Amino acid sequence: MPDNIILIGFSGTGKSIVGRDLARRLGRPYADSDDELVGYFGKSIARVFAEDGEVAFRAAERRIVAELCGRMGWVLSLGGGAVVDPTNRARVIDLNRVIRLEASPETILDRLRGDPGTEVRPMLAVADPLARIRHLRASRAEAYAIAHVVVDTERKTPLEVVNEIVQHFTEGSGSSQMSKLIIGYGILPRLGAALVNAGLTGRAFVFTDEVVARHHLDATRHSLDAAGLTSDACILPSGEPTKSLAQAFQSYDWLIDRQAERTDVILALGGGVVGDLAGFVAATYLRGIPFVQVPTTLLAQIDSSIGGKAAVNHPRGKNLVGAFYPARLVFSDVALVATLPRREIVNGWTEAIKHALLFDPGLLATMEQHADALVAVEPSLTAEVVERAAQHKVRIVAEDERESGPRIVLNYGHTIAHALETATAYEGVLHGEAVAIGMAGAAEIAVQLGVLDQATAERQNAILRRFGLPTRAGGFLSAPPSTDAVVAGIRLDKKVRASRVRWVFLEAVGRTRVEADVPADLVRQVIDNLLAQ
Repeated sequence: MPDNIILIGFSGTGKSIVGRDLARRLGRPYADSDDELVGYFGKSIARVFAEDGEVAFRAAERRIVAELCGRMGWVLSLGGGAVVDPTNRARVIDLNRVIRLEASPETILDRLRGDPGTEVRPMLAVADPLARIRHLRASRAEAYAIAHVVVDTERKTPLEVVNEIVQHFTEGSGSSQMSKLIIGYGILPRLGAALVNAGLTGRAFVFTDEVVARHHLDATRHSLDAAGLTSDACILPSGEPTKSLAQAFQSYDWLIDRQAERTDVILALGGGVVGDLAGFVAATYLRGIPFVQVPTTLLAQIDSSIGGKAAVNHPRGKNLVGAFYPARLVFSDVALVATLPRREIVNGWTEAIKHALLFDPGLLATMEQHADALVAVEPSLTAEVVERAAQHKVRIVAEDERESGPRIVLNYGHTIAHALETATAYEGVLHGEAVAIGMAGAAEIAVQLGVLDQATAERQNAILRRFGLPTRAGGFLSAPPSTDAVVAGIRLDKKVRASRVRWVFLEAVGRTRVEADVPADLVRQVIDNLLAQ
């Protein structure tokens, strides 16, 4: 066990009550930095802010954190803003196990308002406290990223949270190869420092495409240079055809010409295509060299950069040649998304909607309420939703790194989507658009089977349309493929076992079912409907 177990996270995520219960469970002493500060000042934290000011509070907090981190074998809870201070962060991560507790901004606000001692907190004494909470969470995202484990406290009892934390110690926190995830807004200038902090100090070979290079390559290399890292750039053609074995072999030649070594790092700067190709090359060149993802699209930030799946396409199917190879670091600057065309932004929200449908009714409600702001990439709200959606992917991947169990539910909508992409030769439809059509098709099949009620299917399709996503291929594609072509693509789906297609269906928001016995004539009927003009 580590010297101390330290709980960090935003106010209202449950650090104090979970910390006390965890300490009792483990037989360890417990301390709360906020309690220590109340004792030090002899008054409430709200009064300290009002009477002494935040500067005095943070100076005292720094001394308290130093004293607490000098102990051995304790469970410690730190105030929500404690790890924003770089000195505190360095002390927290030194020989300690850091657990971050999470909850949605709406739940945080409800909890803080429900505590009779918190009405006068500065963050609540504003016209729009929910917006204030969102802004503060987004600004602290990089500081909170030091956590080794993230535990969602949403709709969980303290006992359930404690059990989940203890399980991380007794069984490990998922795969030993899980990526470190950093999400924030406007953080690209700190990329180089993040690589150095992660122990990646070799040459950085940046894989990017022509479009992304124009917008972000110079800033990326400047950040690497500022951290003392040498870099070179391999600029790839844009588009899905880049994900090919032929392009991978050209990339090997490029690396060999530069005498790339195992101590160097491949950095993917781009969307899912660049990330998949660069990850595949990193996994196979010299039997594997360190890999970093810097996703520049919403789709990549929420989904494809997380989980370690890297692949190239085969003419007969998408992602048929690949490997599981997690990035050492996933560094997502949501501000990069703002340079994308509207269609690309809309395309990226598909995976967030999918994760909300699969796991998070609260997130679904947030996205329904704020669709226009999300499409406009409002900074703090976008960063919040990207992080919440990404953490669901992180949690599932930690449970099932190699997609042998529960991770299959992340393929909701993808059975039809991948077949549609293959049938159109990856042209005319973006991946997120294909997944939206695939989710609509999966919901229709589920309704016909009696698995899903019609109202939930209509709610799903309504939010897809609200974000500007298609729910049918007919009328969206100028030349839809034939039903036979799509059905043939479904038979090549990676989830096929013993020649049986395993479908992921919603039973309700937050509840799924995997079904292998779906009548072929029903599938064909639904595909016909999706393709009809």
